[in-house]
Amino acid sequence: MSLDLSPLGFRKTPFTRELSVPERFALPYQAEATEALAEAVRQRMSAALIAPAGTGKTVALRILLSTLPEARYQIRYVKVTGLSKRDLCKEIAAACGLSATGIYPALVRKLQDAFEHTMGTDGLRPVIVLDEAHDLRPESLAMLRLLTNFEMDSKLVVSLVLAGQPPLATLLARPEQAAMAQRLAHYATLRLLSRDETRAYVVHRCAVAGAHTPPFDDDAHEALFELSRGNLRAIDRLALKALELAARAEASAVSSGDLIAARKLLWP
Repeated sequence: MSLDLSPLGFRKTPFTRELSVPERFALPYQAEATEALAEAVRQRMSAALIAPAGTGKTVALRILLSTLPEARYQIRYVKVTGLSKRDLCKEIAAACGLSATGIYPALVRKLQDAFEHTMGTDGLRPVIVLDEAHDLRPESLAMLRLLTNFEMDSKLVVSLVLAGQPPLATLLARPEQAAMAQRLAHYATLRLLSRDETRAYVVHRCAVAGAHTPPFDDDAHEALFELSRGNLRAIDRLALKALELAARAEASAVSSGDLIAARKLLWP
């Protein structure tokens, strides 16, 4: 059973991943990144989102998808693992509701036919979002170029959005990946939060969960930034664990000591 945090002002558990897009903490640089990705898709181009872990990549993708209306776009999400090019084709086919059987060239053609049908007959623009794309094998990344090749590259049909951590940039920079890298109309990036942004983020997340006066003293805010270095995932985990410790101690607010203790419990 989860710990009751209502004495600290919360109506629901704060700092969880269950946060709707309208409840998100608005960051101008994140909005700029997602709008640039959306604009690339609107122009029938492909793009990449390259960001370190804990900088809000998943939230950025959710914002992106919310800006692309279902009446105009057919969006399919695939979480990448280190698959062979054939197995990646099968994953994309399954996400598109297609039979994943057949040899590799036939799978590529099946996907291309499906994309053309979606655009030409259904009137929807196909968009494939490939998350964790830093795990792509080089040959699988090269295969994606084939999926976007229609009528000898004279026709724009499907948009790819590659989302991954910095190793994706290293992979795309390889000479043998130049053809795929050049197909990406925009490279968006995210960063860690600043000290002031970290504090504002904590205040916002507390308010969303019902605590309009955040139960963190000034030293706790400072400690939270120093321990997390502005990493959103680390902020969430540290803040929630520290709140649990403060609640067990029947304290009225989280202290820097609670944050230090939480850090020891979460990471060796």
